[in-house]
This record gives sequence, C-alpha cells and structure tokens, in this order.
Amino acid sequence: MPLRVAKAGVRLDLVLYLGFAVFAGVTAAGSEFYGYRIWGNCALVAYLVAAALAGRVALRGRGSRWLPVWLSTLVGTIAPLLYLSFRRDPGYTWGPWPWSFPSQPEVWVVERAARAWLADGTPYLDLNTLGRAPHADDYTPYGPSMSVFGLPRALFGDHPLTDARVAFLVVTAGALLLAWHLLGRPTVPVPAALLVVASPLTALTLTVAGDDVAVAALVVLAAALAYRDTRWSPWWTGALCAVLVTMKLTALPAAAVLAVGLLAHRGLRAAAAFLVALLAVGTAVVLPVLLVDAGAFVEHVVKFPVGLGRASSPASSPLPGHLLAGLGAAGHAAALVLLGLAACAVAAWVALRPPRTAADALARTAIGLGAAIALAPATRWGYLVYPVVLLGSALAFAAAERVRVGTGESAPGSRSGVDSRTGDPPPR
Repeated sequence: MPLRVAKAGVRLDLVLYLGFAVFAGVTAAGSEFYGYRIWGNCALVAYLVAAALAGRVALRGRGSRWLPVWLSTLVGTIAPLLYLSFRRDPGYTWGPWPWSFPSQPEVWVVERAARAWLADGTPYLDLNTLGRAPHADDYTPYGPSMSVFGLPRALFGDHPLTDARVAFLVVTAGALLLAWHLLGRPTVPVPAALLVVASPLTALTLTVAGDDVAVAALVVLAAALAYRDTRWSPWWTGALCAVLVTMKLTALPAAAVLAVGLLAHRGLRAAAAFLVALLAVGTAVVLPVLLVDAGAFVEHVVKFPVGLGRASSPASSPLPGHLLAGLGAAGHAAALVLLGLAACAVAAWVALRPPRTAADALARTAIGLGAAIALAPATRWGYLVYPVVLLGSALAFAAAERVRVGTGESAPGSRSGVDSRTGDPPPR
C-alpha cells in the first residue's frame, strides 16, 4: 500500500525537479558541446517525468518519493553516459570543434595518462618532445592516482565499457554505497539524494567527464571512515586521503579538515596514525613518478593549474574570482586576496571549532571548497559539484546521526570496551 508522505517535502521535490528541468533545457538548447546537448535532452525528459510523478504524489498525499529519484538518475545520467560511451569512435581525433565532442577532454586525458604510465612509468608527457608549442589538452593536471581510471582502456583496448567515465561511475556508486553501509545503512532523506545523485551538476559531470564526482564521492567515504570508532579507521582514512590528494589536489582541504576532526574526536594518536598513512601512501604513489621525470610532474600538476604553465588553463567560467581577475592586474590581485581571506576564515573556523561529526566535516569542506571555487581567478561552473555533493552527503550523515542519538545507539563500528579516542582496549 502506498505510504503517506509529507506534502511539504514532496512539494520541495517538485520545485527542485522543475528547476533541474530548466537547467537541462537551457543546456540542451544553448550548449556548444555535443555531450552537453545529449545530456540536456535526456535529462529534460527525465526531470519533467520526475516532476510529474512528484506532482502526482503531492496531489494524492501518498506514493513513493524515491521513484522519481531513480528514474531521473537512470534516464538523466546512466542513459546519456552509455550513449556517449558507445557513440565514441575509437579512431576519433580531437579537434577544435566542441560541438562534436563525445566526451570532455578530461576523459581522453586520463586514458592517455594511463597508457603513458604503463609505457613510460609516468603519466605526464614531456612537453619538450612535442615539436610544437603545447596546448591545454597536452597537460594532465591530475595526480598519478587519477590515471587508474584510464587503465581499463589502456589494458583492454577501445570499447564503450572501457571508457574512463564508466570507471568513474562505478567508483562513485561503490564509494557512496560503502559510506552508507559504514553509517549503518540509515534512511537517506530524499533532498540529500537529490543533491548527491540527481542534481544537474552531478548528472552532467558524470555524463561528460566524471572525475570530479568520483573524487567527491571518495571524500564522502573518507568522512564515513574517519568517524568510526575502530582501531584501524584513522589508518584507512589517511590511506584513502592520500589516494584522493594524489588524484586531484582539490581533495587537500578535505584531508586537512578530517585530520583536525580526528584530532578532536579521537585524540593525538589517531591523528598521528592518519598522517603516517597519508604520507606513506602518498609517497608510494608519487615517488616513482618523480624519479622518472620530476620536472614533468611539476609542470603538469603544479604549474599548469595555477596559471604558470607553458599553456593557459581553459577554466574560465564567469564566477566572481574570474570576473575580478578579468579587470586586470589589480583585479587579479584582489581575487587572490579574497581567496586568501576566505581560506584563512575557513581554516580558523575548523581549528577553533573542530568538526565533531562526519556531517560537520563534510559541511565545512563543502563551504571551504565552495568559497575557493567562487573566488579562484581560474575556475569552472562544473567544480561546484563538490559543494553540492558534499552538502547533500552532510544532510544524509546528519540525519543518521540524529536518529542514532535519539535511539541511544552507538556509532557504527564502535566496540564495547574500546577507548574511542585511542582505539585501545582498556587495561587488564
């Protein structure tokens, strides 16, 4: 029998689906990118049907709020992703015509990096061997761990299912499901699910690229691990954060927030274990690449993203920092000052009021990354998927924590007789 639902909640769902549909329609009609337009057409249908289903539930006062979520995810994310993966020609040559791109260049760059890693021991091209001036697509602005997502195509050849986006989707789903399991498989609020899996930023990014959503999902998993009261959770959290940071430096603020949270929640020993694992795994990933060609690593991973590379980054969405930087040297300096002030403010907030729960850690990471994305001189709209996914996850974590407190349950993973600050059993 259909369950009765709160009308206020389902009305919010309806408003969100209609807003999502507007975004999808504008993208379908106005984007210069082929992949974006394919996504926009699929997502427009998905969100309108989801809105109709939500409206039906609102009128009847009963029904499933989850059916529109899963339908919009299937039709608005998985269907266009698979279509574009099958549409991709193995002999496709990248050119200056964005309206023909079956994926964003990030996909091809990650796959190329995996092939180079296997062949040369480093995922980074030596730009001096190109015989021409380098351009943005010659760069691999990711850490070595990101190349793992290109290994299916490097090892098994060109096939729709070896597309890096499929690997990003699988890891994203796996990380979110594992985080949910670590929380004790709580009921997830529908608005949280809408932000994490059904929002246009998540769906579009997974369809045309996927890397940023995978990183965000792994940050969620790291937060779930960090606040488990078990002996090995700080070690696993540190190891996972090392993988994240060596995928994309965007994850560095998340690692810092979780380190402070572990110190506040579990004490010095847990924080030390986190740092040891972080440094050990990070060194194991990066050192072999540095030994092969340290200069290429610095050029691709450090210089290019901050605008000091031999080619300029194409990241130029009209967010406040970029608009300020466009006013000239003074505007660029002002953007950097505002970015620095925002970073100091968030750092002080985290240090003076450490995150005591995983939800707190995710919310503060989301706010910090959101401020950085808005104020950075070179940025993209798509990066906003980080705060959206992390805020949605924070809502889900907070709901689980409220239920646990209300029922008097211990945190998932806690063990009777174990000191939650050190992970040690009591003395005998």
